[in-house]
Amino acid sequence: MDYEKDFDKSNINKVDPKAAKKTVFATGIGNAMEWFDFGLYSYLAVILGQNFFSSVENDQLKTIFTFATFAIAFLLRPVGGIIFGIIGDKYGRKVVLTTTIIMMAFSTLLIGLLPTYDQIGVWAPILLLLGRVLQGFSTGGEYAGAMVYVAESSPDRKRNTLGSGLEIGTLSGYIAASVLSGLLFFFLNDDQMASWGWRIPFILGLFLGMFGFYLRRKLEESPVYENEIASKPKRDNIGFFTIIRYYYKDIIVCFVAVAFFNCTNYMVTSYMPSYLQEIVKLDSTTVSVLITVVMAVMIPLALMFGRLADRIGEKNVFLIGLIGTAVFSIGAFALLQTTSIVFIIVGIFVLGFFLSTYEATMPGSLPTMFYTHIRYRTLAVTFNVSVSLFGGTTPLIASSLVAKTGDPLSPAYYLTAMSIVGIIVITLLHVSTSGKSLKGSYPNVESDEEYEYYAENPDKAMWWAKDKRV
Repeated sequence: MDYEKDFDKSNINKVDPKAAKKTVFATGIGNAMEWFDFGLYSYLAVILGQNFFSSVENDQLKTIFTFATFAIAFLLRPVGGIIFGIIGDKYGRKVVLTTTIIMMAFSTLLIGLLPTYDQIGVWAPILLLLGRVLQGFSTGGEYAGAMVYVAESSPDRKRNTLGSGLEIGTLSGYIAASVLSGLLFFFLNDDQMASWGWRIPFILGLFLGMFGFYLRRKLEESPVYENEIASKPKRDNIGFFTIIRYYYKDIIVCFVAVAFFNCTNYMVTSYMPSYLQEIVKLDSTTVSVLITVVMAVMIPLALMFGRLADRIGEKNVFLIGLIGTAVFSIGAFALLQTTSIVFIIVGIFVLGFFLSTYEATMPGSLPTMFYTHIRYRTLAVTFNVSVSLFGGTTPLIASSLVAKTGDPLSPAYYLTAMSIVGIIVITLLHVSTSGKSLKGSYPNVESDEEYEYYAENPDKAMWWAKDKRV
């Protein structure tokens, strides 16, 4: 690239840090909505199995069928990723984010209003699946869009710090689901919970979604999209096969990163409540309290690791999480088998500690792997295919492994194997982008000093321009 000819310093994006924080909050509300639903489904999996798969006599099989419905819905996420990703790259990030949150809110309400198997027979699990399919389709554009929007609206030097704030929405959604479920289990007896109590949190999810929609309507389009994409509409016509041909290494890194992130995430947040109830034999109230406490501790940890990633590079923080999970997950699950509640807490916390390294870095790092003109669609499809294969299936695989082998440590072996693959790929293929401008974009800066630095050093501002794939 001829920097003297093509560089235009007026395109350097001045970003207001306060406005960026508001963006994170508005986007994080939608993220909380998404994971509030997933958390509810996990915490109430046993009751959902009783209500929608009551024809199955074996309780463990009921749980497996419930998680199978959870997993099947993820098959629609890549479809949602394709459709919403194309829309997001062509028409803007905001239009997708305001659409997906409405879809998620109403699909969550639908599940809360469904009749049970005893009322309408086989149509009950079919309708439950349809509700989950709608959720899967909408989340196909939601989380990837949230990551892209926050990354494009944040100062480059604080991208991981602010991106970690997005995961506070994730953890807050899970915490809200855990607290609400725990209160219901505490105040209602088993018959009341099985009859109507489980419906309450799903119905309340509608109000969270409406609040998120209100906030998102007030958002401006990301400065990167406005400056870089709106002026180059012809680049929207690039097909997926062309993207795969030129960017396959970036896609592989993203795919593997999403896999080990979501395998760990769904193991801790979605499978762990049922594991603690069915295998460890803890009561539901204790389980809700334990998971809530661990997730609350993960929030400051995520913020800490986000700041660390901006200082030492997200690759190093990735490796902290991967190596830690590979080394300690078997020991963590072994602690869960003890009769000591202290050791059980330590076991859950160990897994949560290393999960927080991913929570801190993924939102700010995944969007940096792709160029602006293909960022939304490529990230959405890659992310959702990987989540469908390795995230949504994790509770099903883990519960099936325990049922088939009889070994309560078998989920830890799965986590260890995924982490080892992640270590290899991240070490060999990933190049850290912390503090650099997004690929295909001018820098996002928050001070006059940064602006002047990049204005005088176009080779630093557009470091990615040497890549012939652009």
